[in-house]
Order: sequence, then structure tokens, then C-alpha cells
Amino acid sequence: MISINANPYTYQCDPRHTALVVIDMQRDFIEEGGFGSVLGNDVRPLAEIVPTVAALLALARSQELLVVHTRESHLPDLADCPPAKLRRGNPTLGIGDNGPMGRILVRGEVGNQILPLLAPLAGELVIDKPGKGAFYATDLHQQLQQRGISHLLFAGVTTEVCVQTSMREANDRGYECLIVADACASYFPVFHQATLAMLTAQGGIVGWQAPLATVQAAFA
Repeated sequence: MISINANPYTYQCDPRHTALVVIDMQRDFIEEGGFGSVLGNDVRPLAEIVPTVAALLALARSQELLVVHTRESHLPDLADCPPAKLRRGNPTLGIGDNGPMGRILVRGEVGNQILPLLAPLAGELVIDKPGKGAFYATDLHQQLQQRGISHLLFAGVTTEVCVQTSMREANDRGYECLIVADACASYFPVFHQATLAMLTAQGGIVGWQAPLATVQAAFA
């Protein structure tokens, strides 16, 4: 067992039953000129965590943890996109529209791909999710159960939307979850901090949090 000096108390996991879930580290959300910046967001807080996520991926691979990557994405005909999601926010560019890196949030488009530095390796799971959460309308739960996974480490973007939603979904399905705090980010830093506080409140109501250095020290 690995013991991580986490908040609100020690998080323990068996690497044989632990997976790293990296949420939506996609070009459209993180790169200048992508969908995120077109919407008026400052993408720099997201770009800044890329080296940390890369180091976390390297750790997971060295420890032979199962690695899961997610992409928020839709079929080309948008048949899997709820109408309310299409209407939300009244953006200048919406889901399915042509953006700087191809059609927005559509599978196979350039902007929908995971950053090259964080690209999945052969054998790692890639989950295309039509919603905010990694478990909604996907087979992620079945894939994890088949592999005997009971504990999940979370990283990615954005902390308060897709990462938090996925971690809450996982908690409801019985997984023990830890968010690697500095391997996640938001366009709004105050939302990042608030989400970390919410997830770990009341004795870890959703799960635990710890920085990468603490996780590395535990596995070392």
C-alpha cells in the first residue's frame, strides 16, 4: 500500500488497483487561438500545469498504473450532444462550428486532440465523453471494473467543471479519489481553490487532495 500525506488526512492506495485519470488536456482548451481563448479566457493558467501533468504521467507510467485520458468531444453530426448544451452560453462560436483548429469539440478535429506532450501511449485508455463528467454516456466504469480499479487520481482541466464533475461521479460509484491539486487548473484561479475546498470538506466528502511532490514522495 502507498500512503500519501493528503488533505484532509492520509490517502492509501494499492498501485495494482489505482488509475490516473487525466481530464480534457486538449488543444482547444489550452492553446492560444483555441476554443477556450476564443471565448475570451486567459489560457495561461491551464498551459502552466502542462509540465506538472507530464511529470504526473511519467510517475504513473513508471509505477505501471492504469492511465486514462478523456476528451470532451462529439460525433460529427452532434447526435450525442444534448440540445441544452448546444444552446448554453450564447457564444460567438458554438459546438460544431468551425473554429481556429477545426470544428469545435468534434471528434477527429485538430483542436479536439490531446496536447502532443501529454499524448496517450499504446495501451492507455482514451475516453471520448459528450458531457462534463467522464462517466456520463461512456463505458469508463465498466473499463475500470474489468481491471479491478478501486482508487483514482485526478488531473486536468478545468478544476471546477469537468474534473470536479468526474470526481463526484466516481465518488458516487464507490471509487476512492484524490485530486492532484497542482496538476489541475481553471481559467478562474478562485474557482480552482474553491473547488479543492469543496471536494475535501467535511472529512473528505468527495475525496482527498495533494500536490504532485507529495504524491511523488509517497511512491518513491
